[in-house]
Formats: sequence, C-alpha cells, structure tokens
Amino acid sequence: MLAAVLFFLFAFATLVALVWSSVQLFREQENPLDDRLVELQANAMVTGARVARRKAGGGFMNSFLYVISLIPGGEERMRDTERELAQAGIRNRSALARYTLGHAIFAVLILAGMFYLQRDHPLSQEVGGMLSAALLAYVLPPQVLHRLVKRYRKKLQEALPDTVDLLGIVLGTGLALDQAMLRVSEEMQYIYPELASEFYTVVMQVKAGQERSKAFQQLVRRTGIEDIKSLAAMIVQSERFGTSLSQALKVYADSLRMRRRLRSEAAVAKAGIKMLFPIILFILPALFVITLVPGVLSVLHDLRTGIGGGAP
Repeated sequence: MLAAVLFFLFAFATLVALVWSSVQLFREQENPLDDRLVELQANAMVTGARVARRKAGGGFMNSFLYVISLIPGGEERMRDTERELAQAGIRNRSALARYTLGHAIFAVLILAGMFYLQRDHPLSQEVGGMLSAALLAYVLPPQVLHRLVKRYRKKLQEALPDTVDLLGIVLGTGLALDQAMLRVSEEMQYIYPELASEFYTVVMQVKAGQERSKAFQQLVRRTGIEDIKSLAAMIVQSERFGTSLSQALKVYADSLRMRRRLRSEAAVAKAGIKMLFPIILFILPALFVITLVPGVLSVLHDLRTGIGGGAP
C-alpha cells in the first residue's frame, strides 16, 4: 500500500512539473530581435550566453538550470551537453533546459516504476533493481544524444560533396562568396536542409558584422567534421591570398566524392565480418536443426524398430 502511494505521489509530482514548465514556456513573450540574437549566440556557442543562463531567476527553466549547476560537476556536464546539442543541430535557447528536465523526469519515472515493481521483493532485490534503474536513467539519455550527434554529422558528411560542387559552380558565375553561399543554401534547403542551415548561419553571422574566418571557425566547432574544417581553411586562405576559389572547390569536391566512395567500400568490407556473428548464432543452429534432426529421428526410429523386431 505504501509503495503504491509513493508511486502515485511521484507520478503526480512529475505531471505537475510538466504542466508548470509548459505554462512557463508558453508565457514567454515574442521578441523577434531578441530571438534572432539569442539564436546567433547559440549557434556560435558563446560562453557569455552559457553564463547568463546559469543565473537564478528569469523563469522556471533558468531557475531549474541554476539549481542543476549547483550540483558538483553539474555546470561542466551542462556545458558538455549544450555542446553536444549544438553538434546534433538542436540550438534553440531552451534546448538545454528541455533536455535536462526530460532527463530528470525520465530518471524519476524509471526509479518510481522500478520501486513499484519491486515492492513485494526482498530488500536485496529492491536495492539491485533500484541500482539498475538508476544506471539506466543515467546512461540512456546521453547515449540517445550521442546517436543524434552521429546521425547529424553523417547527414552533413553525405551532403558536403554535392554542396561544395554547387558552390564552386555558383562562384564561377561571378557571385561573391556570401551571395553564393546564400544561393546554395536556398537551393539545397529541401535536399540537404542540415548543411543548408549551417551555410545560412555563417552568412547571417558575416552580415551581422562578424569576421568570416571566425564564422567559419565556429562552423567547424559546431559540426566537428574534419572535411568541413578543411573546407573552411580553404575558403579563408583563398580569400586571404586572392586565389581562384571555384577551381579549388571543384578539385575538393572530387576528393570528397572519392572519400565517400572509400568509406562506402570500407563499410561493405566490414559487412562480411559483422554478418559472421548472426550467422553463427542464429542461422547455423537453425540450419543444423532442419538438416540433421530428420535424419537423426529416422535413425532412432529404425533402431527402435530393429530392437523391437529382434526381441524374442
């Protein structure tokens, strides 16, 4: 009875927290200029934005993050989480607060559910179950975030050769770099929206008065992809020394396609090794059962028949 009461109390507290956070989110007033500045700061991962978000007050989300930052190691963990959210393409100003709140709610729910399921078991099993639930609540959300980061990077990697090739073609028509990147982002918006958004963010940062080299450095930090780092270095050096960028981009696009083909060939080569374990564990036993069991049953039947027929 006590376990059921505690479970319903935890569920009610979780529901109240969700409703309260939703009310606080919808009570925010729209300010397009402020939203745009905050978006640029989030895309650039400005340290000052992180510090401001850790202050007390300013709504439920900010207060919640401030309380989490008071936990030993909480500030550093939130900074790492914020960086991973940015690398996963999730860069709105409430992303960190929503992720942290969701992580906390998931932990509370899974602990309460495990406590409810283990209510009639011995104390040792209850402790083991609670430790397992705590470990799962601690590990699962970061693993999901890591998966999102890998998926976002993979999309950028796949979109890079075609986008770089199109950028070189547009630059060959006589457009400046900013206009060319803006045009490419518009053309690629429905094909490769992730990379188009990254290019558009770089152009907006340059138009806002930021140096192009710094904007590309922030692009590299946001994505964490080595090919984009090479592309940014090529563009900055071409602008600094006055060399032809369109021809360099054409050669670079060809090298990116070659790298993509080599990665595909490596993945195909690894497929045989990866299929070895499922074959040994699942296919071969079933094959043995299908091929050997009828013969074994026939031999056993013949032996029983022979023994039964030869008996006096």
